[in-house]
Amino acid sequence: MTDRPILMFDSGIGGLTVLREARVLMPDRRFVYVADDAAFPYGAWEEPALSARILGLFGGLLERFDPEISVIPCNTASTLVIDALRQAFPGHPFVGTVPAIKPAAERTRSGLVSVLATPGTVKRQYTRDLITQWATKCHVRLVGSDRLAQMAETYMRDGFVDEQAVKAEIAPCFIERDGRRTDIVVLACTHYPFLANRMRKTAPWPVDWIDPAEAIARRALSLLKSDGQERRSNTPAFGHDLAIFTSGKPHFATARLMQGFGLSLA
Repeated sequence: MTDRPILMFDSGIGGLTVLREARVLMPDRRFVYVADDAAFPYGAWEEPALSARILGLFGGLLERFDPEISVIPCNTASTLVIDALRQAFPGHPFVGTVPAIKPAAERTRSGLVSVLATPGTVKRQYTRDLITQWATKCHVRLVGSDRLAQMAETYMRDGFVDEQAVKAEIAPCFIERDGRRTDIVVLACTHYPFLANRMRKTAPWPVDWIDPAEAIARRALSLLKSDGQERRSNTPAFGHDLAIFTSGKPHFATARLMQGFGLSLA
């Protein structure tokens, strides 16, 4: 078994939804979870500055942890810098996260699909290209939420969320047209599945909520399997899963949450 970890990088705690699935599929692997909480939320950043920040962080992270693969369970980061990361570090495999528009287009019966995302993901040309490539026969509504990611962080940290606020954020996802209704909502932010139960409760009618977490974990597993002979790191083995916060000082409840996920703070 390789002693090189799998690195997961997110703007906050959203990537824990992917970590949860990855551990089921890869129980013998070690993980380093990096939360860029010093820059959260990413939606408030200008693209050039955010891109430069993420590229700079990865330079240090790859040198420090020598991961076998890096997973970016963050739509905003992936749609912005995944190509740049692959160019900057050509010998290192990256798994990005993009809105699950293709599976949504394949599953919809009404032809009305909504993509619930951060404003950064909504405005990205990458997202529109996915619609053009996979969903030309559907009506896809892009819904950018300024608040849901922070609400998910608060909910996971404090155990409470304003359900009426959740209802207001998801309301634009639901449209009716010629007797048809939205039947699929793509959760295009890995924070959002933490609020899925509240979304189901406050939705005006039932829909299929697409959570990409399992698909991302399976993609990472497939790349590890195809890598052939496993390589060992020259860096010391950590022996357990780690959580790294770029701020260096996570909220006490967030630190407890990480420990609840079996992550030791580094």
